[in-house]
Amino acid sequence: MATLHFLVAGLGNITHPMTRHSIGHHIIDVLASRLGIHLSPDRAGYAARTNVQIGQDTVTLTLFKPKALMNISGRPVVQMLRSTAVNPERLIVIHDSLDHKPCTLSPKFGGSANGHNGVRSVIAALGGDQAFHRLRVGIGRDDQPVNYVLGPLSPQERQFWGPNGSGSDLVWRELTRIIEKSLKSR
Repeated sequence: MATLHFLVAGLGNITHPMTRHSIGHHIIDVLASRLGIHLSPDRAGYAARTNVQIGQDTVTLTLFKPKALMNISGRPVVQMLRSTAVNPERLIVIHDSLDHKPCTLSPKFGGSANGHNGVRSVIAALGGDQAFHRLRVGIGRDDQPVNYVLGPLSPQERQFWGPNGSGSDLVWRELTRIIEKSLKSR
């Protein structure tokens, strides 16, 4: 049986690293470090591919950070999806969420973008298909969301989502759960 392939895309703005809005990029960097792989640049962004053992199965995992700004990141994510021969149900998008408390992770499959322009861009690039996984990373909110999302991650958030923080364990557990569920349903 062929190995399943999953694309994990972290949304963010390359021009604003280590901000709340770029938490998806940060988590991709942390996952690459955890897996001992190096993200290499290409035209659309930064990517790395590896095989991982999930239970008794080996799956291929591609990590990807698009170079495009958040609001137009859908096209490079979908180009990477197509180049890895992955269907949308094996796409996992990691992005910030104003609607969730800081240092929380909320998984979601399908549904609307809930006002998130990066997710809206992915849905549009998929021709309206919403059947993909999202890991919504809670960043909280204040009374000026535009300035807030572009603000730097707090020391607590950096620690929590960093290589030795419990947030990276949360992300890995959720990725594993999504992959295990896909393996059982094939």
